[in-house]
This record gives sequence, C-alpha cells and structure tokens, in this order.
Amino acid sequence: MGIRVLVAEDYALLRQGIRQVLRFEPDVQIVGEAADGQKAIAQTWLLQPDILLLELSLPEISGMEVVRQLQTVKLPTRILVLTMRDGDKYVLEALRYGARGYLLKDVEPDMLVQAIRTVFAGGVFLCPQLEKRIFGSVGQTGEDLYQKVMEIWRRRIRNRLTVREMDVLSCLVHGLSNREIAKVLFMSEKTVKTHLTSIFYKLQVQGRTQALIYALKYKLFRLE
Repeated sequence: MGIRVLVAEDYALLRQGIRQVLRFEPDVQIVGEAADGQKAIAQTWLLQPDILLLELSLPEISGMEVVRQLQTVKLPTRILVLTMRDGDKYVLEALRYGARGYLLKDVEPDMLVQAIRTVFAGGVFLCPQLEKRIFGSVGQTGEDLYQKVMEIWRRRIRNRLTVREMDVLSCLVHGLSNREIAKVLFMSEKTVKTHLTSIFYKLQVQGRTQALIYALKYKLFRLE
C-alpha cells in the first residue's frame, strides 16, 4: 500500500499541486485532504495515515494547535509541516510539540518526497536552510536535533523568568512548600505566591503540579 499521506492545506490549488507531485511516486498514496484544523484532527483520527502533511496557517484551529492536540494521543501518524512560516520560533515549537519534519513551501518536489520517506522511516527532516540557520549545521540525526531543540527551549525559558522566579521554581521542584520557600529565600509567603503566579503565567501552566512537570520535562534544574 505504501506511505499513506493526509494533506491538511486550506488552499485547494496547493492541495492539487501536492497531489500532482506525489502521484508519480509509487510508494506514496494520498488518502485524504483537510481544509481546516478541525478536519485535520478528525481525518487523522479516522484515517490514521502514516504522514500528516500539515500547513500551520489553517482556519478554525491552527496547524500548531493540531500538532499540540495530536501529540497528547497515541496515533501512528507522524507530522510533517509544510508551510510558508520560516521563523525560528515556529520551527522550534513545532518540533517541541512532536512534529518530525519542517519544510517551506518553496521546497523542490524531490525534497518533499525525500522528507516524506525520511519521516515515515522514523527520521527527522528539516529544510537545509532552516537547519543550518537554527542549529548551525546540516544532516543531524533525529536524537541530536531533538536535544538541540530542547537546549534552545531551555535557554528561552530561563530568559523568560527572572532570577528570583528561577529560585522559587527550583525550590518548588525540590519539593518545598510555600512556607519553606519563603524561609529559604528570605521572603514573605505573599511574595512567594506572587512569584508563583508570575511563573505559572509565563510557563502557561496551571498550578504547582503542572509547573513541576514542565520543569522536569525540560530539565530546567539538575536534581541531586
């Protein structure tokens, strides 16, 4: 049957163009199309394709939100982004949330096919210009790329929080209560709560447990 691909793209002309490119590949089969984010999620659930070829600028639900939602469930589908958005933050966020590849729409047809096959085989594929610009080199393995994404994201998180907020978060990760944090950092419990509120907002989490999970997931602190 070959590689089963679902195309999520809001412009019909572009969907047709992708069909024309892939119709000559004997090992690739387009099994469905979606013109918005809601349909992309529904079709992925229904068809469970090998590859979801995904535009980020989708109506209804954005492509990035599609990546976020699909990463929370266990499906065999791997996500390959095909978009005009070339900003570093989009690439890093898509990879962080589980996309296995990122292409720009000016990519040559041969590279699109190569990316589909690489991602299907379990690899990671980025446009060479994006990979070189963001990571400084080309041709890295999936694990190397993932570790570099995580390190860049850790730096961005640390830069987002103040020094004092990092101190409070570190205490939280090490299991201290608000009262204990206040004692260790020589501040009032009210000030601790203020810092925690700011931390939760900046990390986009709800409460201590989610903040703890977030900090552990991205290895913000070295636990002794």
